[in-house]
Amino acid sequence: MTVLKPNEVLNDLLGYEGLKIIQRPDMFNFSLDSTLLADFVKPTKKVKKIMDFGTGLAPVPLFLSLKTDAKIIGIEIQKEVFDIAVRNIEINSLTDQITILNEDIKRLHNIYNHSSIDLITCNPPFFKFHENANINNSDYKTIARHEKSIDLESIITTAKYLLNNKAHLYMVHRPERLSEILELLKKHRFSVKRLRFIHPKEHQNANMVLIDASKQGLDGMLILPPLYVHNEHGYTEEIKRIFNYGRK
Repeated sequence: MTVLKPNEVLNDLLGYEGLKIIQRPDMFNFSLDSTLLADFVKPTKKVKKIMDFGTGLAPVPLFLSLKTDAKIIGIEIQKEVFDIAVRNIEINSLTDQITILNEDIKRLHNIYNHSSIDLITCNPPFFKFHENANINNSDYKTIARHEKSIDLESIITTAKYLLNNKAHLYMVHRPERLSEILELLKKHRFSVKRLRFIHPKEHQNANMVLIDASKQGLDGMLILPPLYVHNEHGYTEEIKRIFNYGRK
């Protein structure tokens, strides 16, 4: 029986039977962007080691365990968030596949060798941090949503150091920062292979974008069809498939 600490709740991981996740309302809990990021990832059989930057409560590693046997390392800087992530791996009996580290992404070059990772995922803070930023009262949520502990270029340069040549970096971000993201990826010799825009509904502007970039990969970018989250009946059929709703 799973023992929960004060303020914690135990939820199903969407429609995936047998997968559970401990969450706390005062923390930045897993959401649509992490789910779509994990679905967007395409690990080949050659991928043996995956790293998830800013893993939070570890939803992306949990989702990825459904589609790959590769070893997965989640990196989380906040100690209390890290502690819950570790227990999330334990309650799902995935400790042989998934490891969670309480570490700063910017220090990973002191821990891991150059070109030692086959695939990196990242659901980064979306917003720049400054003193007058509209930040959350919760430090947990501020660090998750604002670039207080790490910025976009540090994420990309660390991924460049860790990834093998031709290995992939997957990110989810906001369309309003796409120009900056593309410039930084090009600066650090990443080639964007796939982009997919996420729209709340058809005929509404995109509010997220999924990015698949290859370290020192060949040029050639594919713009995938848009993904719509809702229609007049609720979730679209594609979102239901991603959530594993209504499937046995």
